Amino acid sequence: MISYEPLWRTMKLREATTYTLQVKGGISSSTIRRIKAGDSLSTHSIDALCRILHCRVQDVIEYKEDPPEPPGPDTQA
Repeated sequence: MISYEPLWRTMKLREATTYTLQVKGGISSSTIRRIKAGDSLSTHSIDALCRILHCRVQDVIEYKEDPPEPPGPDTQA
């Protein structure tokens, strides 16, 4: 799964807020909602975030393995 944890760290380092992204960077409020919800973003949005924050893609997103599914009721341990 894709995580936006690096974005929040980068924003803190750059002293940027979601308001900064929206007003100065032109990021829509729906994109901000998608980030907060952990939903997918277009590469265009990721590119815009990198441009606004003067950073690399890895400073915005990272890949994390999904946690393993718990065994179902029919699964024998």
